[in-house]
Amino acid sequence: MASRIISLALFFFFSYIAATFAAQGGGGGGATVELWCVAKNNAEDAALQPALNWACGPGGADCRPIQNNGPCYDQSDLQRTASFAFNDYFLKHGLTEDSCNFSNTAALTSLNPSHNNCKFPSSLSTSSGGVTGSVTAGKANGDLTSSHSIIHRWHRGLITFPLFFGIILLF
Repeated sequence: MASRIISLALFFFFSYIAATFAAQGGGGGGATVELWCVAKNNAEDAALQPALNWACGPGGADCRPIQNNGPCYDQSDLQRTASFAFNDYFLKHGLTEDSCNFSNTAALTSLNPSHNNCKFPSSLSTSSGGVTGSVTAGKANGDLTSSHSIIHRWHRGLITFPLFFGIILLF
């Protein structure tokens, strides 16, 4: 009986902590994770080129850095070139999975794709100051539908973990 009371007390304690952090926007206690949208390693050049053309054309990505003589220009590496355009589009269009798809040739990464003098802005900020935001590690459980912002998904883990922990302790 005493273990059941302790289990319930722990459950309500963790639930309270989770609700408090969620109400405060995550609390800022976790490690901050930067995200970039990059071309997938296994994407074929034949699929990357039209996606890159769309991102730099109708998509409105700033492709000046990947133009001839730009800091990110690399004629020999279409994957790096496309990654820069994909990331710029992602940052300008809501930080959602939909804005990092490009006919399934792109994916999100927490590994900084910057190289040499080519600096990729991340989900934390952009050089233009137009987009700012962050994602907190350890809160990745949640709705994975592509219509929700990635940032909002991370906070749902704050509710899921204590609930799961409390249920385990009850049994």
